[in-house]
Amino acid sequence: MVAPTQKLLKIHSIICLIIAIEIFFCLSAFPQNNQLITANDYLNARGEVYFRFNYDSPDKNLLSKTISIDRIIGDTIYAYANAKGFNSFLLLRIKFEVLIPPSLQISDEKLKRTKSSGLWDYYPSYDQYLSIMDSFVIKYPSICKLSEIGTTVAGRKLLYLKISDNVAQKEAEPEFMFTSSMHGDEVTGYILLLHLIDYLLSNYEKDSMVTNLVNNIEIWINPLANPDGTYKSGNNSVAGATRFNANNIDLNRNYPDPQAGQHPDGEAWQPETSASMGFMQLHNFVFSANYHGGSEVLNYPWDTWPRLHADNDWFVSVAKQYADTAKKFGGSNYFSDVNADGYTDGYAWYTVQGGRQDYMTYFMNGREITIEVSETKTPAGSDLPEYWNYNYKSMLHYIGQCLYGIRGIITDSVTGSPIKAKIEVLNHDADNSFIYSSAANGDYHRMIYPGGYDLKFSAPGYSDRTFNGIVVESSTSIYNLNVKLSPFINSNYIPNPFSEQIVINQTLPADGYLNITIYDISGKEVYQSGDEFLLAGPITYTVPAANFDKGIYLCKIIFNGSLQKAVKLVKL
Repeated sequence: MVAPTQKLLKIHSIICLIIAIEIFFCLSAFPQNNQLITANDYLNARGEVYFRFNYDSPDKNLLSKTISIDRIIGDTIYAYANAKGFNSFLLLRIKFEVLIPPSLQISDEKLKRTKSSGLWDYYPSYDQYLSIMDSFVIKYPSICKLSEIGTTVAGRKLLYLKISDNVAQKEAEPEFMFTSSMHGDEVTGYILLLHLIDYLLSNYEKDSMVTNLVNNIEIWINPLANPDGTYKSGNNSVAGATRFNANNIDLNRNYPDPQAGQHPDGEAWQPETSASMGFMQLHNFVFSANYHGGSEVLNYPWDTWPRLHADNDWFVSVAKQYADTAKKFGGSNYFSDVNADGYTDGYAWYTVQGGRQDYMTYFMNGREITIEVSETKTPAGSDLPEYWNYNYKSMLHYIGQCLYGIRGIITDSVTGSPIKAKIEVLNHDADNSFIYSSAANGDYHRMIYPGGYDLKFSAPGYSDRTFNGIVVESSTSIYNLNVKLSPFINSNYIPNPFSEQIVINQTLPADGYLNITIYDISGKEVYQSGDEFLLAGPITYTVPAANFDKGIYLCKIIFNGSLQKAVKLVKL
């Protein structure tokens, strides 16, 4: 039996031990509390915090749902977060270190220069940027035009410059797109793309490679995709730029995602995102890239899931060519901070959901690579010409990729009109890797790794066509294949223009119900046949039209409840 005094001494010892442990943990927590205070200061002043932490779990991808991972070096993760994301991160109870934002690590004097523009060794003010874009059009009006696709949260302009030999027309050529600085503090690509525009325009009809690209590709370039982030501290300087937009949202997590749905970040589409998606949906971009900074690596689809893209071999070959060429001119250490190759499958590096790369590749049926072009997010202005020398040959070859592979024009076999058709590579395509031809001209451009392929062409209202044994011999081969698709109902309208009657000769693909409806130019129905059951095969249908007024009419043929053909008719 323990004496009362001994019990008291034992209890006292336990209490002292507990107090000592509490004091130890409190003292240990002070540095982390200081980090938290610093983080809150940045969040209040800039809307985002830049930090790093060690995380040795094999499933680093779970963190991407909470914060914006910037890069990973070993077990150290560098990341950004807004207030919402950072509060979620704190719940994980991971020790972190707040870092000085990259855009605050260099003096404003090293970012600007006072001399006249032209050497591309400085970051322009926002107003200078607008002036530079305007000046391109003023100096080269025959081969470039400027488009404002929308405005940012703060009302700044989102600008694209089109470069083409027939700039006012939509030709039967592949459309290509370069953009940069979706993350506003990653500005090397911003200047590279301004320099590229100048290079293409000033060397047209002087340099054979540039001339070939401009004559055969419609090139669209958006040097600055997040001007609110880039000019966070004001229109005069990129010093103090932020990754996020003016709403503190990461634009490269704000796109619809193949796996995570329409709003993977839980945020509404930002004005920049909506404007970009609307612009992309008006075009048929065959190939594209978005420039970033903070690492030196080409990152190709997929970002959102571990399986490889159906055209993974092609992506690897394109990425390798870019990286190898950049290494040749930039030195062996360039494009080597992530791996020795200088390129990686996105998911193998770290997962991104809501990225534009996967949006373009999956939802727009294009091909896009993310190019991390400089380990330093905001290099000194004097370093920018070096990055141009490292990259410009890679950039030109990258644009030229959309001239290779299988290409042609798809038309209606009866009218010769262009058709927007689906082009599938049988026993190859997966995850929306099929492509579409342009609605305007019917042209398609299927970039693909060398090999033998079977292609299927299809469009609503037309019979499918399949071509077997198409061989692409090399990475620079061109296989031309024009395709005519036959409508389900082959119709001839005799005569057109008409006077007394409309005679429609057509072939029905099967037994079924035929309905012919004719509307005048105002949309008023002037003739309705009603559903008539007819047997498969050729038929002739006559519409009495003597009482029709002179003018333009629309004739619709509906077979078994589906619109098969609509054609304009004229009565003189």
